[in-house]
Amino acid sequence: MQTNLSESARQLLHADEAERILRSCVHCGFCNATCPTYQELGDELDGPRGRIYLIKQFLEQDSVSAKTQEHLDRCLTCRNCETTCPSGVEYHKLLDIGRSAIEAKVPRPLGQRLLRGGLRALVPRPALFKALLSTGEALRPLLPEALTAHLPRNVIAPRQRPAVQHARRVLLLEGCVQQGLSPNTNAATARVLDRLGISVTPITQAGCCGAVDYHLNAQAAGLNRARRNIDAWWPALEAGAEAIVQTASGCGAFVKEYAYLLRDDPQYAAKAHRVSAQAKDIVEVIRNEPLEQFDRCCAQTLAFHCPCTLQHAQKLGGAVEEVLKRLGFNLTEVPDSHLCCGSAGTYSLTQPALSRQLRDHKLDALESGHPEVIATANIGCQTHLDGAGRTPVRHWIELVDNALSSGA
Repeated sequence: MQTNLSESARQLLHADEAERILRSCVHCGFCNATCPTYQELGDELDGPRGRIYLIKQFLEQDSVSAKTQEHLDRCLTCRNCETTCPSGVEYHKLLDIGRSAIEAKVPRPLGQRLLRGGLRALVPRPALFKALLSTGEALRPLLPEALTAHLPRNVIAPRQRPAVQHARRVLLLEGCVQQGLSPNTNAATARVLDRLGISVTPITQAGCCGAVDYHLNAQAAGLNRARRNIDAWWPALEAGAEAIVQTASGCGAFVKEYAYLLRDDPQYAAKAHRVSAQAKDIVEVIRNEPLEQFDRCCAQTLAFHCPCTLQHAQKLGGAVEEVLKRLGFNLTEVPDSHLCCGSAGTYSLTQPALSRQLRDHKLDALESGHPEVIATANIGCQTHLDGAGRTPVRHWIELVDNALSSGA
């Protein structure tokens, strides 16, 4: 694709990167075939190719409007288009550059500013989020369905974590909302790893991965959170921790991007590269262990929803399914398993109507094989899908932990 960036666009921090990505696109349109919002809305500007044109137009002509911003806001950043693209267009990187630049040009309505500011203030703070969650639970009978759908149906209290006792050590990103919405997930992770001879070293100083701020166009704040996490993890990595484990694939995808995002930071570039290299989704750790020692622990029938951040961003599609099958779980077939469920971080709150449409389509596909339970690998997807009040949705590592505990 030919480009001719304007003088003002060339002053942007990542202008060269934007131009490189734009020129890699051959505008073939294959991306639209797997774009959930294009499939739902049928508008060229709500598909990756159309959004690329909108960003190109802005960077070449300084032409932008609230309508341009709306089309970019509707993107889930599911990265399905990147999996499909024959030219290897790094669409999500261009989208981040375009969104940030347009945010500085187009003032948002007050309601949007309050919502986005509130999410940035609330989501990365687990204690505050838990307090609000408790209040919401107490008021559940009085709340409208649109709000109760975001409250967990059944919060499972975390059972005790094992003591640190093994020579093999990993770190664990505790996450933000997961601590309130599904507090047993990381505890279950620690127990499963303990059975495999791996201990979790707690790092209380680490906090939000930074994705919430970054993807709500507060990119500097998101990068500062990344730097704080690197500082918190660094002593343990130097002491021999073999991995930084994530149980929320959305967080994992972002931590693996630290190296790219901080590539121009002379103080953090090298450290960020090591952190990204040692960041592992929990399935990357478990699949390399001798699971056969557990003697096919469970015959439960489930459907697995592979989050976009696992299959498209981290390229780990099929990895969890393989582990679950090795452990004896019966997995149903899921049609169109590549499509997004509509959670997409804070998308279910910023784009609620479209998000619900995508969720209902995804649940129809997941339930087509009549599973007892739906498993997933990301807290956002888990809460979003479970909020429909249909088949129960759990993190897959909790199902493994339950099966191992019952078979012990």
